[in-house]
Amino acid sequence: MDSVTILGLIAGTLTTIAFLPQLFKTWQSKSAKDVSLGMLMIFSTGVFLWLIYGIYLQALPIILANLITLIFNLIILGLKIRYR
Repeated sequence: MDSVTILGLIAGTLTTIAFLPQLFKTWQSKSAKDVSLGMLMIFSTGVFLWLIYGIYLQALPIILANLITLIFNLIILGLKIRYR
């Protein structure tokens, strides 16, 4: 694995785990009132498009980071809708 791929994996890991505190807070408090529904929907769409782009390029860091970020974001979106 080359250094550019390692750099991409580290960057993807950091930006992906940045969603965990919000996910845990929303889950524990059973409230997502402070999270914008519009932001979640737009962000999920953008992450999905990044995932497609990564698949097209066969770029592992882009694929992994965006797949996991999309899952986390969809969970938060689901909690937002559930706890309305």
